[in-house]
Amino acid sequence: MSGGPGIEVALAGSLGGFRLDARFVAPAKGITALFGPSGCGKTSVLRCIAGLQRLDGTCRVAGETWQDGRVFLPPHRRAVGYVFQEASLFPHMSVRGNLLYSSRGRVLPAAPGRIGFDEAVDLLGLGRLMERATHNLSGGERQRVAVGRALLSQPRLLLMDEPLSALDRQTRDEILPFLERLHDTLEIPAVYVTHDISEVERLADHLVLMRSGRVEAAGPLGDIQADTALPLARQRDAAVSLEAVVAGYDGRYGLVRLEVEGGSFLVPSPTGHPEGTRARLRIGAGEVSLAREAPRSTSILNLVPARIRSARPIDDREMILVLGLGAEGGGATLLARVTRMSWDHLGLEPGMAVVAQVKSAALSLR
Repeated sequence: MSGGPGIEVALAGSLGGFRLDARFVAPAKGITALFGPSGCGKTSVLRCIAGLQRLDGTCRVAGETWQDGRVFLPPHRRAVGYVFQEASLFPHMSVRGNLLYSSRGRVLPAAPGRIGFDEAVDLLGLGRLMERATHNLSGGERQRVAVGRALLSQPRLLLMDEPLSALDRQTRDEILPFLERLHDTLEIPAVYVTHDISEVERLADHLVLMRSGRVEAAGPLGDIQADTALPLARQRDAAVSLEAVVAGYDGRYGLVRLEVEGGSFLVPSPTGHPEGTRARLRIGAGEVSLAREAPRSTSILNLVPARIRSARPIDDREMILVLGLGAEGGGATLLARVTRMSWDHLGLEPGMAVVAQVKSAALSLR
């Protein structure tokens, strides 16, 4: 019953009148996002991984075969923690009771390969809620408890089915930092279903792009974001997510300096952060303009040397460019959306050295 070290899914068949053909491989660590429009089959894939629905094919997780031509493990034998759109907490139990349900009331300490009760409570900020009845919780608090309960079942894989979709924007913004903490702390992988690209940009490491029951593309998040043959890069809100490290803070101007492969950026931040703190930058294609050489006077703070790796027309009026940061273009990848007029007037072409002028970047600290 051996397989690859990551997550391997190859499932096909009909669910009612819906045809699903999902094939992808994902790492055994970090968050893999299943992304696509409503009705494209994301939740069905998640339910098949959990064994709640059955299609022909293969499912392997961390070297263990959960399904193939000879084996089909029922849901209770698959070590998954499942977080649904609705928290579905036990109403007759307190927060503590819900968290301890899978361990039959025992408070288990952390151990190799196992998250402890206190660790889960701390990661999710649940300490002050322990004795509270679930009907007295906010929507965000309920989902944090649901995540904690799933983690304390000691899963080998965490499955999250649009866990923020039932929450308002303010509550979603409150719970996202907790999910980021889990991302950076836990060793177990997670498969995260969403149709909200902002959640993908903040949380995901690996992206499975789905449309009409099929996997359109799968790979590291940055690779899929910057693939101009795929729809993400051609959309008006196209962006890339860059892994960055805090390298300094200018308290006078409230700017944090972040280093990425091939360059650095200054980004507004109300407070300083320790050097070495990991962060994620979201830079939209529409926030990047190009110059053949650095301007002598400009209000734009981030002028980064880059090279044009490739260019593709979006339509008759605009182009989408893939840039590599650094003088030789070997660093992190940016997208830039430019008009055909700018492309022609600047005489731009693939391989050319340029200056990327980044007007703004969204910062998410880890």
